[in-house]
This record gives sequence, C-alpha cells and structure tokens, in this order.
Amino acid sequence: MIPGVTFNFSQAIQDNVQEAMSGVKGEHAVKLYGSDLQTLEQLAAQIELVMKDVQGVKDLGVLHLLGQPNLVIEVNCEECARYGLKVGDVNDVVQAAIGGQAVTQIYEGERWFDLVVRFLPEFRRDIESIGSIVVSTPEGARIPLKQLASITEQTGAFIVYRENTERYIPIKFNVRGRDLEGTVREAQEWIERQVPLPAGYRIEWHGEFDQLQEEKACLAKIVPITLLLILFLVYLVLNNLSDACLVLAAVPFSLVGGVLALLVTWTHFSISAAVGFISLFGVAVQGALILISRMQELLREGYEIREAIMKSAEVRMRPVLMTSLAAGIGLLPAAIATGIGAQSQQPLARVVVGGMLTSAALILLVLPVRYQLLHRYRKPASSAGVTGSAAVMARNDG
Repeated sequence: MIPGVTFNFSQAIQDNVQEAMSGVKGEHAVKLYGSDLQTLEQLAAQIELVMKDVQGVKDLGVLHLLGQPNLVIEVNCEECARYGLKVGDVNDVVQAAIGGQAVTQIYEGERWFDLVVRFLPEFRRDIESIGSIVVSTPEGARIPLKQLASITEQTGAFIVYRENTERYIPIKFNVRGRDLEGTVREAQEWIERQVPLPAGYRIEWHGEFDQLQEEKACLAKIVPITLLLILFLVYLVLNNLSDACLVLAAVPFSLVGGVLALLVTWTHFSISAAVGFISLFGVAVQGALILISRMQELLREGYEIREAIMKSAEVRMRPVLMTSLAAGIGLLPAAIATGIGAQSQQPLARVVVGGMLTSAALILLVLPVRYQLLHRYRKPASSAGVTGSAAVMARNDG
C-alpha cells in the first residue's frame, strides 16, 4: 500500500454510464456548490468525515480541486521602471526561458511543426535557478530576474468543476449492503446537522438517487393510470363493473409474493423491483380474468353459483398455473444468478418469481370465495327448464 493512494477498479462502460448519471466516476455524488475553492475543500472534507460513519456508504472519496503546485512570478513595476524595462519585456524573457518560444518551423513528412527553444533543465529546475535568469536592459545591463520580480511557490487548483457556470466540488460514493434511499436520507440528515453551510453554498445529490426520485414520481402517475386502463379493458370483456373490480382485486395477490421474496432474500426495493411489480399486474389480471370469465359463462348456462365456481376452478386451474409458472420458472435463473450484471436483474426476477407463486395460489383459492360472496344472492339463468346437475346430465346425454 502507498500512503495517500486509493486504488479502485472499474470498467470503461461502467465509468461512462456513471459519469452520465452523476457527473463523476461513481454511482452517486454529492455536489457542493460555492465560489471559494478553499472553502469548498474544507466543507467537502467535513462532509466526507460525516459520511464515513453512515452505514452502507462505500468507496467514499472527494475529487479534490486544490493540490497543484504553481510557480508564481509577480513582476515589480517599480523595479522595472528603474532599469528602463517594461513588464512585457520581463514576461517575454520568462516565457522564453521556462515555457519555451517558437523561433521557426520545420517540415516533417507532410506537416509543419513549430521549433520551440527554452533554457536547459538545470537553469529552470528550482526557484533559485529561475531567479538567476538575467534580463537585458536597453542600456545592455543584465539584471537577475529575482531583482525584478517576486518568485513564490503556491498550491493552486489543478481542476475546477463547473455546472451552469457555478463552481462545485464532488464527493463520490457507492451504496452496498443497504437500500439506496435509506442510506442517502440518513446521510442527508447527518450532513444537515453537523455541517453548517455558509451563505451562498448549497448541496445537491446526483446519480442513481436522483434517478430513483424521478422514477418514483413517474411511477406515482403511471401506475394509477395503468390500473384504470386495465379496469376499463376488463370491463369491456366482462360487461360487469363488479366483476371487473373483482379481477382488479387480484393485483394484491401478486404483490404479497413479491414483497415476501424481497424480504426473504434481503433484496432492497429499487426501480428494477418496481418494474417487476408492474409486470405482475398483467399476469395476475390475466389469471383472474380467465377464471371469472368462465364463471360468467357457466352462470349464463344455468349453473348454480357454487357449482359454476367449482367447475370453473377445475377447468381453468391448468391455464392459470401454466401462465404463472411459465413466467416464474423463466426468471428463476436470473433470480438466483450471481455473475456479472446479476445485481441489476435480481430485484425484478425475484419479485416476479415470488409474485407468480402466490398469485396462482390465491387466484385459485381466494378469488372463487370472493366471487361467491359477491354473487351469493344471484339466481342462475334458466336454461330450458334444466338447472344444476340435471343440466349437466342432459348435456352429457346429448
């Protein structure tokens, strides 16, 4: 280990995705905005110290702004005037001696290149050597640079992050072993209590947490609209509002298994899990619609309510189980996978697998009971004077 050096391993594509989301090479970032770089560095160090104690925060680090050693040469105008020199004359000598100056061009291959000359390294390697560089006056005198300017070494900024013309310093971090929202909420509370910000300074949270808040707000609008559309379509199929609402009531059957799957596997809720729950809505509604539509057909044919329910459950058990188990078994490998990329697909797969198991069982067991309670006073339709078991015998004889 090298003191002061932090090692981290990542992938180029991963870095690009994270940088597009958070602005830095990390899944999450705290961006501290302000004007003074020194103040930003001090506040960022305090925030880093506070976040180290937050459970779930990993790979914490400040992307520093300061630390670049700078050699500052400030020309003394009075001294230059004493020797008949201009400030620009001194700057030209410094530029040619230290930075280099193009004196001509050379032709190489098919391109022209500037030929730059400057002093040898031993004449510009430290402050003492640079101070000994001589500047020629109009009278021909040779004055050392240290008599015409003050030469100091200072620590300056090697990079300045800006967003919307505002300076900021990023503190990157990842979240491991804990849910994202709970971790960030706790970090926000600790920072608010322990790191008072001066006037003109503010904090913004970017990355996956920012995306999570946007997606949650989006889902809060989309999910109710989706359920209303499902209710409308089911009503068009069943032509009965109470039965349509009963079909929609099958949605919680799948949610039970999805929630249990997350609890048993210690999987945190995420956008991937939310998408899994939405996909469960369609499968649960489809299974309930298959069962209730058959019940309606049998009631129209003259069956008693209980007999229609029993016969429908018997006939529709196979389609309901096949629909649910096909989706559950298909995503089972993804639910138990541990390879590269498994972290993003596991929440969705585990929610679907758990929801499929409970939705199939509850649709076949609970939904018929609720249907009977809803239609317990309904009389069967007459079918040529034959009802109940007599109707069954008549059809079998036919």
